[in-house]
Amino acid sequence: MNEKPKRPRFTEEFKADAVRLAMSESVPTARVARDLGVHPNTLYNWVAKHRAEHAGERPTDTVSDDEREELRRLRREVRILKEEREILKKGGSLLRQGVPVTQRYRFINEEKANHPVRTLCRVMRVSRSGFYDWQKRPLSKRARENAALLVQIDEIFEANHKRYGFRRVLRVLLARGHHVGKHRIARLMRENGLFARKRRAFCRTTDSRHIYDVALNKLNREFTAAAPNQAWVGDITYVPTAEGWLYLAVLIDLYSRRVVGWAMSRYIDKKLALGALDMALNHRRPEAGFIHHTDRGSPYAADDYQGALKHAQATVSMSRKGNCWDDAPSESFFSTLKTELIYREEFATRDAARHAILRYLMWYNAHRLHSFNDYVSPMQFERFMLTNDEAA
Repeated sequence: MNEKPKRPRFTEEFKADAVRLAMSESVPTARVARDLGVHPNTLYNWVAKHRAEHAGERPTDTVSDDEREELRRLRREVRILKEEREILKKGGSLLRQGVPVTQRYRFINEEKANHPVRTLCRVMRVSRSGFYDWQKRPLSKRARENAALLVQIDEIFEANHKRYGFRRVLRVLLARGHHVGKHRIARLMRENGLFARKRRAFCRTTDSRHIYDVALNKLNREFTAAAPNQAWVGDITYVPTAEGWLYLAVLIDLYSRRVVGWAMSRYIDKKLALGALDMALNHRRPEAGFIHHTDRGSPYAADDYQGALKHAQATVSMSRKGNCWDDAPSESFFSTLKTELIYREEFATRDAARHAILRYLMWYNAHRLHSFNDYVSPMQFERFMLTNDEAA
């Protein structure tokens, strides 16, 4: 007789994050719920409760007429600068020496639906007459095919927040039925300035000088699992903001590479680590004996954290001293996070960084193609394998 699946429980922090995403995103609440792994009705109830509790709150408008006019002027200037910056972010690489001017014309032609031609020509340093003359020239069959292909490449690149390189773009195109080669995709992306951010070298060791006991490395670099919730790995990293550091703790399921628990704080301590563990335990409800692997830093070795693991009947595993590769999946995730988000942004506040990271985690779990899962997202991989198991 099959056991009834355990119903997940959600921490207050997770509920608050989910409500914030649902109320701030332009996508439907039902999609936010799906991407977070929550039933839509549950998220609707959380949002309704939040709105009821904050129904009487209204922002106070104390801005004078002169200040309001100055704000309007500044906003106009900011819009112009943002538009120029957006154009340069997409096509700035085409201004490099040696890139044919026809590539700039092609870029302007593709972007003219989003920006005025006058602005595009000024930013891309070409004359409008030259651009219009180029438009009148007939295109070859290959050029027309490349132009059509580039529309889809750009759509995939933008839909995934400019984080996909040519390999992942190629995977999406192949899934759509396009028979194209990797060199052609790489060339088209390169010529049109569609560059995913390159990884930086990253290996962080942990200060293990504390009074707590440490566990043996029982995981022993076995970074695969036969089913969900058999083995989790975790770590803590830092995110720079203008207000100071924001620390992020995560727990990752080795079965699908899904981030099953996270927490953020201005402090790096056991409370931060416990927040991520509490989310993961309540949401995933693992069976006794699952492996929990982290470094041997004090947040994880602390008595409170170890007590929570003992209560969950976890098998505790820790990396060897100074060896970050014993927790390579966590290091790899943080490298991806920093490459695809942190190094691309400058956060004015910790709150802004927190919101951006929440959006990234939602996208990462639900949509990002993961090479470990044969280029499907962690949540898609779990659903696919569960369906196959039930069919068998």
